[in-house]
Amino acid sequence: MPGIAVIPHVRGVGGMVSFRARFAAGLAARGIEITSELNFTDYDSVLVIGGTRDLPGLWRARSRGVRIVQRLDGMNWLHRKLRTGVRHYLRSEYGNWNLNFIRTRLADHIIYQSEFSRQWWERIHGPTPVANSVVYNGVDLDVYTPTSTLQPPAHASNFQLLMVEGSLMGGYELGLETAVQLVEQLNTAQSQSLGRAVELMVVGRVADHVKKKYMDRLNPPIVWRGLVKPEEIPEINRSAHMFYASDINAACPNSVIEALACGTPVLAFDTGALPELVTGDSGRVAPYGGDPWNLDAPDIPALAEAAVEILLHQEKFRPAARARAEDAFRQDAMVDRYLHVFLIHDWSKSHGVVLN
Repeated sequence: MPGIAVIPHVRGVGGMVSFRARFAAGLAARGIEITSELNFTDYDSVLVIGGTRDLPGLWRARSRGVRIVQRLDGMNWLHRKLRTGVRHYLRSEYGNWNLNFIRTRLADHIIYQSEFSRQWWERIHGPTPVANSVVYNGVDLDVYTPTSTLQPPAHASNFQLLMVEGSLMGGYELGLETAVQLVEQLNTAQSQSLGRAVELMVVGRVADHVKKKYMDRLNPPIVWRGLVKPEEIPEINRSAHMFYASDINAACPNSVIEALACGTPVLAFDTGALPELVTGDSGRVAPYGGDPWNLDAPDIPALAEAAVEILLHQEKFRPAARARAEDAFRQDAMVDRYLHVFLIHDWSKSHGVVLN
C-alpha cells in the first residue's frame, strides 16, 4: 500500500493539528499510508508543515532524491511589536529562521496557504526560489454543516458573536480587546436598530488575568467556553449569528473556513488573507482604518456597521457562507491539489509521503 510520513511541526501552532488530521484522512481514503519518521526510507515525498527540528533528516531525504514540499502560512511577527517575553521572542525568531532555511535551501516546491502568505514571504525574503502554488485549507463539508434550513439560531434571546482561537495569548489578546469594543458599540449606538443585545462567546485558551480584565465590562457578560473538543466546533458555529475573525494578518485561518462551512457568516477586518476567503455575501470585511503591521487602533465603527448588516440580514448571509465553503474549501479538492504537487498521479504506484 502506498504511504506518506508525517513528522513533528516546529512551531506548534494549533491550526496545524487540524490540517494534519484532515490531510491524513484524505490520504488514508486514497490508500496512501502516512508516517511521522524521516528515518524511514520507503516514501516518495515529504510534506513539511511549516518547519521541523529534524533538519539533518530532511537534508538526508533530499540527498536521496526525495521530493520535499513545504506548506507555509505566515511568519511570527507580533513578538517584535509587543512585549511577550524573552523565551517567546527567541522561540519566534528561531521559528522564522527554520521556516526560511527550508524554503530557500531544502524544498522543491512551496505551497502557500493564501496569496497573502506568498506575497508576505516574497516581500520579506525575496522571490520564491522554487516552483510554488497557493492551496487554501479545506474542511469536511459532511462534518461542518449548517442547520437544515440555513436559518439563524432559534429561540436565541440575544445575538451571539463568536470567537474561536486555539490560544488568545502571546499577543493575540489584541483580538479580544477589539471584539469587546465592538460588542460595546453594538449594545449602545446600534442597540435600537438591532432590537436585542449582542453576546460575545469566546472559545479557546485565555489566561485568567485576561478574563478578570473583562469580567464586568460587558452586559450580557462574556461566555467563556475555554478549549473544546474538535467535534464540538460545528454545533458551536451553528449556534452563533456571526463569527468574528480576530487574528490580524492571518494567512488562512481554519476557524474561518469551518464557520463558513457551518453557514455562519464571518466578520473581519481587511487584513491578511481575509479578503480572499470572505467574499460576496459570505460575510463582511471592513476597512482596518490604519496600519495593522504597526498595530494601529482599528476602525471599530466600520466593523460595527458591517456587523449590523450581517445580524439584520441573516437570511442572505447564511446561505452565502455555506456556498462559499462548498465552492472554495472542499477537503477532497485540497488533498487532490497537494497530491498534484507531489507529482503523485497514480496512487497505486506511490510508496508514500512523509508529513512533517
